[in-house]
Amino acid sequence: MSELKKSMFRQLRTTFLRGIGVIIPLVLTFWVFQALLNAVDGILSPLIERWIGRHIPGLGFLAMLVIIVLVGLFTRNLVGRLLFSWFETLLRSIPFVRSVYTAVKDLVNAFSLDGKGKTFRQVILLEYPRKGLFTIGFVTNEMQYAGQENTRVAFLNVYIPNPPNPTSGVLILVPKTEAVELELTVEQGLKLVLSGGIVIPELLKGRTMKSQGATP
Repeated sequence: MSELKKSMFRQLRTTFLRGIGVIIPLVLTFWVFQALLNAVDGILSPLIERWIGRHIPGLGFLAMLVIIVLVGLFTRNLVGRLLFSWFETLLRSIPFVRSVYTAVKDLVNAFSLDGKGKTFRQVILLEYPRKGLFTIGFVTNEMQYAGQENTRVAFLNVYIPNPPNPTSGVLILVPKTEAVELELTVEQGLKLVLSGGIVIPELLKGRTMKSQGATP
């Protein structure tokens, strides 16, 4: 009888955990999209409501989707590309706007799904924010530091996103010899970070990266 109770309890626990595994992603997805809908809807809704004289929930969001699709279609032809190029050149000519626009565009391109923009190169493991604590980071570029007495140190430009918003994070420079290259694709690394460690690989494998440019 005791074994039967234990078996029933195990089945109930398994079923309960399985239900949590289904409900939590649904609730989180709904929460994220609800926040996104409210944010985007608040941009165009006041203008549309003034025009039609009544409030329609979600109309601003739908209008934003239509605008995005129209802009995408417009920039696919030659005239649209030329006009967008001219507008982008205008933005880049304004000092402060140029810095913000370039940084945001490069960051968005890093998460581009079409493979045409700048993407993360590698997934690495590093000690951050202090010794003994480890963080997952994404290599965006490499650079050399020239110190005194002709010493050179190879650094990795590493971007560490803040979950759940990958466009928010920090950039740190890591000596190449102190980074561990993980055997993960960028997609797997993003899933690991943005899920808060819920979606994990069976085993993290890596190797210390060698610095070819570091000389004493």
